[in-house]
Amino acid sequence: MEKRSKATNGIPTSRLTLGAADGGARDRVDRVDRDRVDRVDPYGFERSKDFDFESYEELMSEYLVVLTRRSIKWSKLLKGRGKVEKNLKLKRYVRKGIPNEHRSLIWMAASGAQEQLEKNPGYYQSLLGAQHDHKLVEAICTDLNRTFPDNIQFQKTSSPCLQKALHNVLLAYGHHNPTVGYCQGMNFIAGYLLIITKDEEKSFWLMEALIGRILPDYYSPAMLGLKTDQEVLGELVKARVPGVWQTMAEHNVMWTLVVSRWFICLYIDILPTETVLRIWDCLFYEGSKILFRVALTLIHRNQTLIQQARSLPDVCQSFKEITHGPFVDKCHTLMQKIFTEPGSLSMSTISKLRATCRARIVAEES
Repeated sequence: MEKRSKATNGIPTSRLTLGAADGGARDRVDRVDRDRVDRVDPYGFERSKDFDFESYEELMSEYLVVLTRRSIKWSKLLKGRGKVEKNLKLKRYVRKGIPNEHRSLIWMAASGAQEQLEKNPGYYQSLLGAQHDHKLVEAICTDLNRTFPDNIQFQKTSSPCLQKALHNVLLAYGHHNPTVGYCQGMNFIAGYLLIITKDEEKSFWLMEALIGRILPDYYSPAMLGLKTDQEVLGELVKARVPGVWQTMAEHNVMWTLVVSRWFICLYIDILPTETVLRIWDCLFYEGSKILFRVALTLIHRNQTLIQQARSLPDVCQSFKEITHGPFVDKCHTLMQKIFTEPGSLSMSTISKLRATCRARIVAEES
Protein backbone atom coordinates (compact mmCIF):
# COMPACT_ATOMS: atom_id res chain seq x y z
CA MET A 1 0.00 0.00 0.00
CA GLU A 2 1.12 3.52 -0.70
CA LYS A 3 1.00 5.53 2.50
CA ARG A 4 -0.45 9.00 2.39
CA SER A 5 1.36 10.86 5.11
CA LYS A 6 -0.14 14.06 6.50
CA ALA A 7 0.25 13.52 10.23
CA THR A 8 0.03 16.43 12.59
CA ASN A 9 0.74 15.64 16.24
CA GLY A 10 4.26 16.35 17.38
CA ILE A 11 5.32 18.57 14.46
CA PRO A 12 8.27 20.79 15.41
CA THR A 13 7.22 24.40 15.80
CA SER A 14 10.56 26.09 15.05
CA ARG A 15 9.72 26.71 11.41
CA LEU A 16 6.38 28.20 12.28
CA THR A 17 7.61 30.74 14.83
CA LEU A 18 10.87 32.19 13.48
CA GLY A 19 10.71 35.94 12.95
CA ALA A 20 10.77 37.41 9.43
CA ALA A 21 13.68 39.68 10.31
CA ASP A 22 15.97 36.71 10.78
CA GLY A 23 15.80 35.74 7.10
CA GLY A 24 19.22 34.18 6.66
CA ALA A 25 19.08 32.22 9.89
CA ARG A 26 15.57 31.14 9.07
CA ASP A 27 16.64 29.79 5.68
CA ARG A 28 19.45 27.82 7.31
CA VAL A 29 17.13 26.42 9.96
CA ASP A 30 14.60 25.55 7.27
CA ARG A 31 17.17 23.52 5.38
CA VAL A 32 18.42 21.75 8.50
CA ASP A 33 14.91 21.03 9.76
CA ARG A 34 13.74 19.73 6.42
CA ASP A 35 16.74 17.41 6.12
CA ARG A 36 16.69 16.25 9.72
CA VAL A 37 13.01 16.25 10.69
CA ASP A 38 10.66 16.75 7.80
CA ARG A 39 11.81 13.71 5.86
CA VAL A 40 9.43 11.72 8.06
CA ASP A 41 6.24 12.62 9.88
CA PRO A 42 5.77 12.20 13.65
CA TYR A 43 4.59 8.61 13.15
CA GLY A 44 7.60 7.49 11.12
CA PHE A 45 6.10 7.69 7.62
CA GLU A 46 8.45 9.09 4.97
CA ARG A 47 7.05 12.05 3.11
CA SER A 48 6.83 11.99 -0.66
CA LYS A 49 9.21 14.06 -2.78
CA ASP A 50 6.35 16.31 -3.88
CA PHE A 51 5.12 16.90 -0.32
CA ASP A 52 3.64 20.40 -0.10
CA PHE A 53 5.46 21.89 2.91
CA GLU A 54 3.96 25.33 2.37
CA SER A 55 0.37 24.11 2.54
CA TYR A 56 1.26 21.84 5.44
CA GLU A 57 2.73 24.68 7.48
CA GLU A 58 -0.31 26.82 6.79
CA LEU A 59 -2.53 24.01 8.02
CA MET A 60 -0.36 23.37 11.06
CA SER A 61 -0.24 27.02 12.09
CA GLU A 62 -3.96 26.65 12.82
CA TYR A 63 -4.05 23.08 14.07
CA LEU A 64 -1.16 23.46 16.51
CA VAL A 65 -3.29 25.92 18.45
CA VAL A 66 -6.06 23.32 18.63
CA LEU A 67 -3.62 20.59 19.69
CA THR A 68 -2.13 22.73 22.44
CA ARG A 69 -5.52 23.73 23.80
CA ARG A 70 -6.78 20.12 23.76
CA SER A 71 -3.62 18.80 25.41
CA ILE A 72 -4.00 21.20 28.34
CA LYS A 73 -7.65 20.22 28.81
CA TRP A 74 -6.84 16.49 28.65
CA SER A 75 -4.08 16.87 31.23
CA LYS A 76 -6.54 18.57 33.59
CA LEU A 77 -9.15 15.88 32.94
CA LEU A 78 -6.83 12.95 33.58
CA LYS A 79 -4.77 14.54 36.37
CA GLY A 80 -2.14 11.84 36.03
CA ARG A 81 -4.64 9.01 36.52
CA GLY A 82 -3.98 5.68 34.82
CA LYS A 83 -7.67 4.80 34.54
CA VAL A 84 -10.72 6.55 33.11
CA GLU A 85 -14.45 5.90 33.02
CA LYS A 86 -16.70 6.49 30.05
CA ASN A 87 -19.09 9.42 30.44
CA LEU A 88 -20.54 12.26 28.37
CA LYS A 89 -17.66 14.60 29.14
CA LEU A 90 -15.07 12.05 28.06
CA LYS A 91 -17.07 11.31 24.90
CA ARG A 92 -17.05 15.02 24.05
CA TYR A 93 -13.31 15.17 24.64
CA VAL A 94 -12.71 12.12 22.45
CA ARG A 95 -14.68 13.62 19.58
CA LYS A 96 -12.47 16.71 19.74
CA GLY A 97 -9.33 14.58 19.56
CA ILE A 98 -7.10 12.65 21.95
CA PRO A 99 -3.53 13.96 22.29
CA ASN A 100 -1.12 11.34 21.06
CA GLU A 101 0.46 10.88 24.49
CA HIS A 102 -2.93 9.78 25.89
CA ARG A 103 -4.21 7.73 22.93
CA SER A 104 -3.04 4.35 24.16
CA LEU A 105 -4.63 4.85 27.58
CA ILE A 106 -7.97 6.06 26.20
CA TRP A 107 -8.20 3.46 23.43
CA MET A 108 -7.51 0.67 25.91
CA ALA A 109 -10.06 1.96 28.43
CA ALA A 110 -12.82 2.91 25.98
CA SER A 111 -12.70 -0.33 23.98
CA GLY A 112 -12.62 -2.69 26.95
CA ALA A 113 -9.16 -3.90 25.95
CA GLN A 114 -7.63 -2.85 29.28
CA GLU A 115 -10.22 -4.87 31.17
CA GLN A 116 -9.49 -7.95 29.07
CA LEU A 117 -5.75 -7.54 29.53
CA GLU A 118 -6.15 -7.38 33.31
CA LYS A 119 -8.49 -10.37 33.36
CA ASN A 120 -6.07 -12.51 31.35
CA PRO A 121 -2.56 -12.06 32.80
CA GLY A 122 0.06 -13.99 30.85
CA TYR A 123 -2.39 -15.01 28.11
CA TYR A 124 -0.62 -13.10 25.34
CA GLN A 125 2.74 -14.68 26.14
CA SER A 126 1.13 -18.12 26.32
CA LEU A 127 -0.14 -17.68 22.75
CA LEU A 128 3.36 -16.81 21.57
CA GLY A 129 4.79 -19.81 23.42
CA ALA A 130 2.34 -22.32 21.97
CA GLN A 131 3.03 -24.52 18.96
CA HIS A 132 2.46 -22.44 15.85
CA ASP A 133 0.42 -23.28 12.78
CA HIS A 134 2.79 -23.39 9.80
CA LYS A 135 0.27 -21.95 7.33
CA LEU A 136 -0.55 -19.07 9.67
CA VAL A 137 3.13 -18.22 10.12
CA GLU A 138 3.71 -18.36 6.37
CA ALA A 139 0.76 -16.08 5.60
CA ILE A 140 1.90 -13.50 8.16
CA CYS A 141 5.54 -13.56 7.05
CA THR A 142 4.50 -13.02 3.44
CA ASP A 143 2.95 -9.66 4.34
CA LEU A 144 5.54 -8.37 6.82
CA ASN A 145 7.71 -6.60 4.25
CA ARG A 146 4.59 -5.20 2.58
CA THR A 147 3.46 -3.48 5.76
CA PHE A 148 4.29 0.22 5.65
CA PRO A 149 7.56 -0.07 3.69
CA ASP A 150 7.73 3.74 3.80
CA ASN A 151 7.63 3.85 7.60
CA ILE A 152 11.09 3.95 9.13
CA GLN A 153 9.90 2.04 12.20
CA PHE A 154 9.09 -1.02 10.07
CA GLN A 155 12.35 -1.06 8.14
CA LYS A 156 14.81 -3.80 9.07
CA THR A 157 17.60 -1.26 9.55
CA SER A 158 15.68 0.59 12.28
CA SER A 159 16.31 -0.05 15.97
CA PRO A 160 14.01 -1.26 17.28
CA CYS A 161 12.26 -2.63 14.20
CA LEU A 162 8.49 -3.03 14.63
CA GLN A 163 8.36 -5.94 12.16
CA LYS A 164 9.08 -8.47 14.93
CA ALA A 165 6.43 -6.96 17.18
CA LEU A 166 3.98 -6.95 14.24
CA HIS A 167 4.72 -10.62 13.57
CA ASN A 168 4.09 -11.48 17.22
CA VAL A 169 0.79 -9.59 17.48
CA LEU A 170 -0.59 -11.15 14.30
CA LEU A 171 0.61 -14.62 15.28
CA ALA A 172 -0.90 -14.37 18.75
CA TYR A 173 -4.20 -13.12 17.34
CA GLY A 174 -4.28 -15.89 14.74
CA HIS A 175 -4.03 -18.50 17.51
CA HIS A 176 -6.45 -16.61 19.75
CA ASN A 177 -9.09 -16.51 17.01
CA PRO A 178 -8.47 -19.47 14.67
CA THR A 179 -11.76 -18.84 12.86
CA VAL A 180 -10.28 -15.61 11.54
CA GLY A 181 -6.60 -16.59 11.61
CA TYR A 182 -4.97 -13.98 9.44
CA CYS A 183 -6.16 -12.10 6.38
CA GLN A 184 -4.80 -9.15 4.46
CA GLY A 185 -5.66 -5.81 6.01
CA MET A 186 -5.05 -7.01 9.56
CA ASN A 187 -1.34 -6.27 9.21
CA PHE A 188 -1.98 -2.57 8.61
CA ILE A 189 -4.36 -2.34 11.55
CA ALA A 190 -1.87 -4.07 13.87
CA GLY A 191 0.86 -1.81 12.51
CA TYR A 192 -1.08 1.35 13.37
CA LEU A 193 -1.77 0.02 16.84
CA LEU A 194 1.93 -0.64 17.42
CA ILE A 195 2.86 2.83 16.20
CA ILE A 196 0.58 4.34 18.86
CA THR A 197 0.95 1.94 21.79
CA LYS A 198 4.57 0.81 21.25
CA ASP A 199 3.39 -2.28 23.15
CA GLU A 200 2.69 -5.76 21.74
CA GLU A 201 0.25 -6.91 24.40
CA LYS A 202 -1.82 -3.74 24.28
CA SER A 203 -1.92 -3.91 20.49
CA PHE A 204 -3.09 -7.53 20.71
CA TRP A 205 -5.98 -6.69 23.02
CA LEU A 206 -6.96 -3.68 20.89
CA MET A 207 -7.01 -6.04 17.87
CA GLU A 208 -9.25 -8.35 19.87
CA ALA A 209 -11.58 -5.46 20.67
CA LEU A 210 -11.78 -4.35 17.03
CA ILE A 211 -12.14 -7.73 15.34
CA GLY A 212 -14.00 -9.55 18.09
CA ARG A 213 -16.48 -6.90 19.23
CA ILE A 214 -16.45 -3.62 17.30
CA LEU A 215 -16.25 -5.12 13.79
CA PRO A 216 -17.61 -8.70 14.07
CA ASP A 217 -17.30 -10.85 10.95
CA TYR A 218 -15.29 -8.26 9.04
CA TYR A 219 -12.30 -10.57 8.81
CA SER A 220 -13.95 -14.00 9.00
CA PRO A 221 -13.49 -16.24 5.92
CA ALA A 222 -16.87 -15.23 4.47
CA MET A 223 -16.42 -11.57 5.51
CA LEU A 224 -20.17 -11.39 6.06
CA GLY A 225 -19.89 -8.43 8.42
CA LEU A 226 -17.89 -6.43 5.89
CA LYS A 227 -20.29 -7.26 3.05
CA THR A 228 -23.25 -6.37 5.24
CA ASP A 229 -21.90 -2.97 6.27
CA GLN A 230 -21.15 -2.03 2.68
CA GLU A 231 -24.79 -2.72 1.84
CA VAL A 232 -25.89 -0.82 4.95
CA LEU A 233 -23.96 2.20 3.67
CA GLY A 234 -25.79 1.82 0.37
CA GLU A 235 -29.15 1.91 2.16
CA LEU A 236 -28.11 4.97 4.16
CA VAL A 237 -27.00 6.76 0.98
CA LYS A 238 -30.29 5.80 -0.71
CA ALA A 239 -32.21 7.50 2.10
CA ARG A 240 -29.94 10.49 2.71
CA VAL A 241 -28.12 11.21 -0.56
CA PRO A 242 -30.55 9.75 -3.14
CA GLY A 243 -28.85 11.42 -6.11
CA VAL A 244 -25.64 9.48 -5.46
CA TRP A 245 -27.56 6.24 -4.98
CA GLN A 246 -29.29 6.84 -8.32
CA THR A 247 -25.92 7.40 -10.03
CA MET A 248 -24.58 4.15 -8.56
CA ALA A 249 -27.66 2.29 -9.74
CA GLU A 250 -27.59 3.79 -13.25
CA HIS A 251 -24.02 2.64 -13.81
CA ASN A 252 -24.51 -0.67 -11.99
CA VAL A 253 -21.71 0.07 -9.50
CA MET A 254 -21.57 -2.26 -6.50
CA TRP A 255 -20.70 -0.60 -3.21
CA THR A 256 -17.96 -3.14 -2.56
CA LEU A 257 -16.14 -1.75 -5.59
CA VAL A 258 -15.76 1.74 -4.15
CA VAL A 259 -15.82 1.47 -0.34
CA SER A 260 -14.53 -2.02 0.61
CA ARG A 261 -11.04 -0.65 1.40
CA TRP A 262 -12.54 2.18 3.45
CA PHE A 263 -14.07 -0.37 5.79
CA ILE A 264 -11.62 -3.27 5.84
CA CYS A 265 -8.60 -1.01 6.44
CA LEU A 266 -10.53 1.43 8.64
CA TYR A 267 -9.47 4.29 6.34
CA ILE A 268 -5.75 3.47 6.57
CA ASP A 269 -4.07 4.49 3.30
CA ILE A 270 -7.33 6.17 2.28
CA LEU A 271 -7.14 9.28 4.46
CA PRO A 272 -4.15 11.13 5.99
CA THR A 273 -2.56 9.59 9.07
CA GLU A 274 -3.77 12.08 11.65
CA THR A 275 -7.27 12.02 10.19
CA VAL A 276 -7.33 8.22 10.48
CA LEU A 277 -6.21 8.41 14.10
CA ARG A 278 -8.93 10.96 14.91
CA ILE A 279 -11.47 8.56 13.37
CA TRP A 280 -10.06 5.70 15.43
CA ASP A 281 -10.37 7.80 18.61
CA CYS A 282 -14.13 7.76 18.07
CA LEU A 283 -14.22 4.22 16.69
CA PHE A 284 -12.81 2.77 19.91
CA TYR A 285 -15.16 4.91 22.01
CA GLU A 286 -18.43 4.85 20.03
CA GLY A 287 -18.14 1.79 17.83
CA SER A 288 -18.60 1.05 14.15
CA LYS A 289 -21.21 3.73 13.43
CA ILE A 290 -18.26 6.14 13.13
CA LEU A 291 -17.21 4.38 9.91
CA PHE A 292 -20.63 5.18 8.43
CA ARG A 293 -20.52 8.79 9.62
CA VAL A 294 -17.19 9.34 7.86
CA ALA A 295 -18.36 7.65 4.65
CA LEU A 296 -21.67 9.54 4.57
CA THR A 297 -19.92 12.86 5.15
CA LEU A 298 -17.45 12.28 2.30
CA ILE A 299 -20.26 11.21 -0.04
CA HIS A 300 -22.70 13.96 0.98
CA ARG A 301 -20.08 16.70 0.68
CA ASN A 302 -19.04 15.48 -2.78
CA GLN A 303 -22.41 14.40 -4.16
CA THR A 304 -22.23 16.83 -7.11
CA LEU A 305 -18.89 15.41 -8.23
CA ILE A 306 -20.10 11.82 -7.97
CA GLN A 307 -23.34 12.56 -9.83
CA GLN A 308 -21.34 13.99 -12.74
CA ALA A 309 -19.99 10.49 -13.47
CA ARG A 310 -20.95 9.12 -16.88
CA SER A 311 -19.61 5.58 -16.54
CA LEU A 312 -18.53 2.97 -14.01
CA PRO A 313 -14.87 4.05 -14.24
CA ASP A 314 -15.98 7.66 -13.68
CA VAL A 315 -17.78 6.66 -10.49
CA CYS A 316 -14.74 4.77 -9.22
CA GLN A 317 -12.48 7.72 -9.99
CA SER A 318 -14.77 10.16 -8.19
CA PHE A 319 -14.68 7.99 -5.05
CA LYS A 320 -10.87 8.15 -5.17
CA GLU A 321 -10.91 11.92 -5.58
CA ILE A 322 -13.18 12.57 -2.61
CA THR A 323 -10.59 11.11 -0.21
CA HIS A 324 -7.99 13.73 -1.19
CA GLY A 325 -7.73 17.47 -0.74
CA PRO A 326 -7.94 20.15 1.93
CA PHE A 327 -11.14 18.86 3.55
CA VAL A 328 -9.68 15.49 4.57
CA ASP A 329 -6.32 17.06 5.45
CA LYS A 330 -8.03 19.35 7.96
CA CYS A 331 -8.86 16.54 10.34
CA HIS A 332 -10.35 18.78 13.03
CA THR A 333 -12.88 20.26 10.62
CA LEU A 334 -13.73 16.86 9.13
CA MET A 335 -14.33 15.37 12.58
CA GLN A 336 -16.67 18.22 13.44
CA LYS A 337 -18.61 17.67 10.22
CA ILE A 338 -19.11 13.90 10.62
CA PHE A 339 -21.30 14.58 13.65
CA THR A 340 -23.47 17.15 11.90
CA GLU A 341 -23.72 16.55 8.14
CA PRO A 342 -25.06 12.95 8.17
CA GLY A 343 -27.73 13.86 10.75
CA SER A 344 -28.92 11.45 13.40
CA LEU A 345 -27.46 7.96 13.14
CA SER A 346 -28.21 5.62 16.02
CA MET A 347 -26.90 2.10 16.55
CA SER A 348 -30.52 0.88 16.56
CA THR A 349 -30.94 2.20 13.01
CA ILE A 350 -27.72 0.51 11.91
CA SER A 351 -28.67 -2.75 13.66
CA LYS A 352 -32.02 -2.89 11.84
CA LEU A 353 -30.36 -2.23 8.48
CA ARG A 354 -27.70 -4.84 9.23
CA ALA A 355 -30.34 -7.48 9.92
CA THR A 356 -32.10 -6.73 6.63
CA CYS A 357 -28.94 -6.57 4.54
CA ARG A 358 -27.37 -9.66 6.13
CA ALA A 359 -30.49 -11.71 5.44
CA ARG A 360 -30.47 -10.55 1.82
CA ILE A 361 -26.79 -11.43 1.37
CA VAL A 362 -27.18 -14.86 2.95
CA ALA A 363 -30.19 -15.58 0.72
CA GLU A 364 -28.28 -14.49 -2.40
CA GLU A 365 -25.23 -16.60 -1.52
CA SER A 366 -27.12 -19.73 -0.50
